Amino acid sequence: MTLRTLMQAGPAKANELFSRLSETSDTALKTRERLFTELKAGLEQHVDLEEQHLFPILRKQPESKELVTAAIRDNKELRARLGELEALPKNDQTFLSKVAELQKAFRQHARDEKRELLPAVERALSEDQVQSIVGKIETTLAEADQIQQDQAEEKRVAARQQREERDQAELLAQQQEEAEQERLDAERRGQRAARAAAKAATRAAEDAVEMAAERTQQVAVNVAEVAQRATEHVLEAVSQAPERSVALASSPARTGMIFWDMMMGGMGIQPSRAVATRGTNTSAQAPRQAPRQALENEEVIPLAEEVLVIGKRTVNTGTTRIRRYVVEAAVEQQVSLVRERVVVERRRPVTNNVTGEALTELTIEVMETDEVPVVAKSVQLREEVVVRTERTEHVETVRDTVRQDEVEIERAATRRPAHARG
Repeated sequence: MTLRTLMQAGPAKANELFSRLSETSDTALKTRERLFTELKAGLEQHVDLEEQHLFPILRKQPESKELVTAAIRDNKELRARLGELEALPKNDQTFLSKVAELQKAFRQHARDEKRELLPAVERALSEDQVQSIVGKIETTLAEADQIQQDQAEEKRVAARQQREERDQAELLAQQQEEAEQERLDAERRGQRAARAAAKAATRAAEDAVEMAAERTQQVAVNVAEVAQRATEHVLEAVSQAPERSVALASSPARTGMIFWDMMMGGMGIQPSRAVATRGTNTSAQAPRQAPRQALENEEVIPLAEEVLVIGKRTVNTGTTRIRRYVVEAAVEQQVSLVRERVVVERRRPVTNNVTGEALTELTIEVMETDEVPVVAKSVQLREEVVVRTERTEHVETVRDTVRQDEVEIERAATRRPAHARG
């Protein structure tokens, strides 16, 4: 490849980028920024090649010193315009007009280089020297391409790492959201179960109370019926008492014993109520009389009792609340990191023979790298807490007091005469 071809490749690529950049719209901001970055890098690389490989040769020639001065002034102006455009917003209305001015100035610079600088270099140097410069330029371009590739690779690695971190963060956020949703669902299920249990307990209590009330009401009705019947019997007996008294008074006194009947009849003594009753009981051994007459001779006293009625109802004896909450704990973990540093050593050469290039300017850039830890978190299940209710049955003794009617019978002693008289 010739020197002219190498030096004209940069302007050709720059003109293509100028054309593509001038065709962009204000809305294509990302594309415009990318094209301007490529254009700036290409122009700076072109002027750097001139200043590094061509200007030192032209300065040695008296007839080309003025060309070098003018070219350096153009390069300085070119860099100033690039800096101005870089600071200017890419969607500014004056951006494309300034790009057009820069393109016009660079075209003039490229024409001057083609007509004056390159022929002056070719006249000042031999063919071998020109090829040596070509080799240096190719080496510089190769190194620049390698640097660009490395930078592009670093950008791709960084973009991939950012994408992985973003995906990891999204996955973590999704897992946290799912865990939170599961917690909310569990809380809602617990609340529904608690409400259902409370309703069931309330229904059971209402049923027990209603059943106990029905039983109590039935017992009260039975007691009231018994009391009413007893009252009717008492009232009937009271209403018939005068009639029985008259009948007893008009009837001869009978004790069941002929001798005593004769004695008391002769003495004019009326038998007592107890004797009359005993006579009635004695006469019960005789043939039965009519049922109506038997009821008239009876008094019914009802004896009632209380019955212990035990129902069941469900009461709330306490609430167990299970709450899940998040705590933070400090953890640490060791990780091995790699660090690359540039080591520069100066040593004596093995031989004195010069190999390669010597007595020329040479710049080498070696990148130093450090590995830094990247922290990501994932969620996994540690254990499960199962919440359920267990029902057991037990027998409990209920103690209370009940009332019942009892009857006390007192018999009055009847005096017998000391001597029985006939």
